[in-house]
Amino acid sequence: MSELTQIIESPSRHRQEKLLSVINKFEGWFGALGLAWLAPMLKIAIGYNIRIQLTELRHTLLIPLVGILIFLGAWAILAPKVQTSLGTIPGPVQVWEQAGNLWDDHVRTRKKASAFYARQDVRNAKLVAAGKEDKVKHRIFTGKATYFDQILTSLVTVLVGFLFASAIAIPLGIASGLSKSVNGAISPLIQIFKPVSPLAWLPIVTMVVSALYVDTSDWLPKSMVVSAVTVTLCSMWPTLINTTLGVASIDEGLMNVTKVLRLPTWQTVTKLVLPSSLPFIFTGLRLSLGVGWMVLIAAEMLAQNPGLGKFVWDEFQNGSSQSLAKIIVAVLTIGIIGFLLDRAMFALQQAFTYSSSR
Repeated sequence: MSELTQIIESPSRHRQEKLLSVINKFEGWFGALGLAWLAPMLKIAIGYNIRIQLTELRHTLLIPLVGILIFLGAWAILAPKVQTSLGTIPGPVQVWEQAGNLWDDHVRTRKKASAFYARQDVRNAKLVAAGKEDKVKHRIFTGKATYFDQILTSLVTVLVGFLFASAIAIPLGIASGLSKSVNGAISPLIQIFKPVSPLAWLPIVTMVVSALYVDTSDWLPKSMVVSAVTVTLCSMWPTLINTTLGVASIDEGLMNVTKVLRLPTWQTVTKLVLPSSLPFIFTGLRLSLGVGWMVLIAAEMLAQNPGLGKFVWDEFQNGSSQSLAKIIVAVLTIGIIGFLLDRAMFALQQAFTYSSSR
């Protein structure tokens, strides 16, 4: 009887083990992407250690949800009691309604743009058929940017600034970590410029960009360049400091081996320095991206770059009864995108390094 039971159960047990190995393989990625609760749910689904997985699920999903619900409840109760110049603070329901209105506005604008281009194509086709190709024109839809267009603009701007900051900070950090002379030369500059606020950088950046970037283009407006350069100046320091620390912490014996083997500097950097210091570099990149995202909002407010910062400023200046709810939608959007950017960078860190810390 026991042998028959083993024969019946063995395929199921084998299938469970295979599924468990797949789940364990991706468990680290779930955590990196902020989906740590997904692994215990999948293990419960295949019937593996259900009691232990329920305990894990409580810590990774239930308790965070309780915290969010408590926050929403306190918000809903306390918000109507606060009176401002724009009315009472909107609660979660009013904010959700405005989020839906922003989406509906985006859909309407996209439909208008599609209809505009469809009419333009029909008109141009008639001109071509009539032999008047010289009168064919391709115009760009000039409707007002929607909330989701502004989100995209902010993402592009922060990524441009972040990439420039990384391109400056990583090579400079490697040189600083390898050379005490370089480190001594740039350390005072780091200490002086690292605490400078983006609001202090912005007037200088605006004047410099206006002087140098004369022939502007539609795909790269001057306001976006100003915001991106400000992000670069404010976000490069964590990457620079962490890269320097990572390179300086490489075992001296390994560095001596490269000298004995007379490896060229380029090979030393690519074969030893970069692989050894990648965990530190990625930690700096995560910090820099977070700083850049925070700096961007302030920069867009003053530079009037058509992103989330400008959206918040315009709604504040608008002063309508719905403005405060829309501002809160923007605040929540900024926080959620910041979280997603950090998780994406942490996932890259997991992919390219053998060990990393949160």
